[in-house]
Amino acid sequence: MADAEYFRPLPDAHGRWRLAGGRIGFSAFELLTRGARPRIVHEAPAGVLAALTAPRPPVAGLAMDRPRIMGIVNVTPDSFSDGGRWDADGGIAHAQALLDAGADLLDIGGESTRPGARAIEVAAEIARITPAIAGFAGRVPVSVDTRKAAVARAGVAAGAVMVNDVSGLDFDPEMALAVAETGAAVCLMHAQGVPETMQDDPRYDDVLLDVYDALEARIARAEAAGIPRHRIVIDPGIGFGKTLQHNLEILRRISLYHGLGVPLLLGASRKSFIGTLAGGAAGGGGAAARDPGSLAVTLAAVAQGVQIHRVHDVAGTRQGLALWQAVTGTGKP
Repeated sequence: MADAEYFRPLPDAHGRWRLAGGRIGFSAFELLTRGARPRIVHEAPAGVLAALTAPRPPVAGLAMDRPRIMGIVNVTPDSFSDGGRWDADGGIAHAQALLDAGADLLDIGGESTRPGARAIEVAAEIARITPAIAGFAGRVPVSVDTRKAAVARAGVAAGAVMVNDVSGLDFDPEMALAVAETGAAVCLMHAQGVPETMQDDPRYDDVLLDVYDALEARIARAEAAGIPRHRIVIDPGIGFGKTLQHNLEILRRISLYHGLGVPLLLGASRKSFIGTLAGGAAGGGGAAARDPGSLAVTLAAVAQGVQIHRVHDVAGTRQGLALWQAVTGTGKP
């Protein structure tokens, strides 16, 4: 798509249009084309404007007109941030703590997808996730974090209402059909490669636009498999086959992806690029020492209209978001 035009809405507190039907406004666009410098324009084709402004339908029963906090429940021995910490009771105590801290939904996963991680057997993954999903289904929307169709089906059977597939339907050829048949919502993430090797040498012609095109293709594939657009969420996949510079290019212009017409999810919490940008010092707190930087990234994404924020520190994110909304006047009236 060498000559394709991409219109990125420029957030503006007093904008004449509402971004995705939410509280973030915009009045102008950054026009992006491959091989050319961005330029500011004040009009866009009717179809582009309609995609950018149309209110998003609820996801997992949650309205998408305000930021939502997704709490991470890793029931794994080897996740980069908290591997092994929540295994004793199947993640139930941790999930409860996240819910008490203000999580709008929970994302429960039994297989690490950190760089270098290896896939595990389906039966083991199902055994890890089922207790927490069953324990919280009906109390809060639950997402099952998996790349595998059989695990997705088991998660939905246990009560999950969303499937968070970090492969964007690429890992398991049966996943699209599984999601379509279960009626669950799905988050389609962009990743280049698989966890074992994705950070070896990721390359793009233009990471922002390449990811846009890839996500557009994933949406089309999902719809062709019978998953309606109103059940689709997208995630540009920070840290999944991307260098620090790739991550920054996406985060600086993440509002571009509203042009795909579906809600956006951001999963940047505690990732290594945050520690790198903060000087590399963990302060003796491990990955949790990246929470202040994670909050900064989250609020920058909120300012660009991103609807769902997948985080480890729900309490800190909830507090930071409340203060940001109060100061900017973008919270509840």
